[in-house]
Amino acid sequence: MPDLILYNGKLHTQDQRYPNASAIALRGGEILALGNDAEMLALAHVETERIDLQERRVLPGLADAHIHFYEWAVLLRMIVLDDVASMDALLTRVRDAVSKADTGAWVVGQGWNQDNWNERVLPTREDLDAVAPNNPVILWRKDLHLAVVNSAALAKAGIDRHTPNPEMGVIQHDAQGEPNGLLNELAINLVRDVMPAPTDEFIEPALQARSAQLHRLGITSVHDFRIMGDENGGKALRTFQRLRAKDELKMRICCMLAGEYIDEAVRVGLQSGFGDDNLWIGGIKLFSDGALGPRTGWMLAPYEDSNETGMPLTPMSEVAEKISIAQKSGLGTTIHAIGDRAVRELLDVYSEVLDGDVDAPRHRIEHIQHSHPDDLTRLAPLGLVASVQPLHLVEDMDMVDDLLGERGRWTYAFRDLLDAGTVLAFGSDCPVVSPNPFVGIQAAVTRQKNNGMPTTGWYPEQRLTVAESIFAYTMGAAIASGRQARIGSLSLGKLADLVVLDQDIFEIPPLEIGKTQVVMTIFGGKIVYQND
Repeated sequence: MPDLILYNGKLHTQDQRYPNASAIALRGGEILALGNDAEMLALAHVETERIDLQERRVLPGLADAHIHFYEWAVLLRMIVLDDVASMDALLTRVRDAVSKADTGAWVVGQGWNQDNWNERVLPTREDLDAVAPNNPVILWRKDLHLAVVNSAALAKAGIDRHTPNPEMGVIQHDAQGEPNGLLNELAINLVRDVMPAPTDEFIEPALQARSAQLHRLGITSVHDFRIMGDENGGKALRTFQRLRAKDELKMRICCMLAGEYIDEAVRVGLQSGFGDDNLWIGGIKLFSDGALGPRTGWMLAPYEDSNETGMPLTPMSEVAEKISIAQKSGLGTTIHAIGDRAVRELLDVYSEVLDGDVDAPRHRIEHIQHSHPDDLTRLAPLGLVASVQPLHLVEDMDMVDDLLGERGRWTYAFRDLLDAGTVLAFGSDCPVVSPNPFVGIQAAVTRQKNNGMPTTGWYPEQRLTVAESIFAYTMGAAIASGRQARIGSLSLGKLADLVVLDQDIFEIPPLEIGKTQVVMTIFGGKIVYQND
């Protein structure tokens, strides 16, 4: 007997056996049946709940294949800086936060981007000292690869002119040789590691609040990047497990472990997929390079505005060793790669290590932001997933034009990757950008800003269709997480995760897709969000 029947809808099942289904029956948290209205309603009993979809579009529950879920939850205690349009606005925001904080309490923020300011000047220790002389301050840039701290924070971390650069990080200095407060890549951890960790009393409701926020966007599963290799990492995984044990984890979470955990993971026999339908191990997260904004993305040729080619964050010999260990141990790998040299070096490593073995575990490249055209056809034969974030292309197109010039043609090359047979998994990289998947679909379909610029789309030959974009947010993400047998499509026996939309994104103008609102989200057969 069905628990719930939804009928009179337009179901995008992604299951070729039921291409024209208008109704779906759910039981025990799974999909019991699909078909037309008459067929499904005939299954109903007295206790079966029935919902008229009023001809609305229905999709499988959406996934975010790259989100810093735990860190995003922690941000609820931080200053939001995404909207600051100048240095003065940034400092005003910090001054206000300091005025409300206890003396000596940390002031933390994230989201600033000097490339959006007229002055395009990086903030420094001295700028922050002027508005926060007594409170330690750390402000992450939007990409999380650069942070600025004040003198109090440097003192807390014990950083002075004599402190050496940590492995895979840079402490920047002023003309006098003193730290100027700017920290690149893993140098940020020198400060982050001395900050007080969030308490259980804070983080549990914060995670619940973020889950509810994602439900309002139709998201029912996330790939969490990354469970950090410190106490915060352990706290994150313990919190997820605690919520799972209480049946209060209303999100399917694929956990990516920090690369420094690989020896421990192998030692205790952890493999990708370990867990259940709500919480499981995805793989090991590694970094090959940095990001475009701070010019740390590893490039084959110099950036247009400098002679720099970025930097590898991890020696390729070490990456190759860890991929080999992971492959032999049944652990997938998921490796951050931004620049075309980072992508090429990774592909060379995977070609050698996998040696034709493309079976499980699944390996993936995260971001694959800029690639050489010769390399775009190399992922599919290796069985590699391209885990990419379409909203980044809207946010970054002007920066890419400045930094890469005509080479930008091969940035966010979704069409070329897909046509080569590569599985695409879409995510957001939240909190770097919004987790709204409909904004992401719009970006992939139009390659335009909200104002319709550029009029023909930014390298329009790389555009995807609506159906292809939805697949990347559903089945593509499911494949990337190893859970394609349980989620990703509306199919018999799969988990009953689905979302009802207020407009049909297949029929509206593409620049309207981002305005789509969720009417209802169902997770495991139960309504977890309803817009009344």
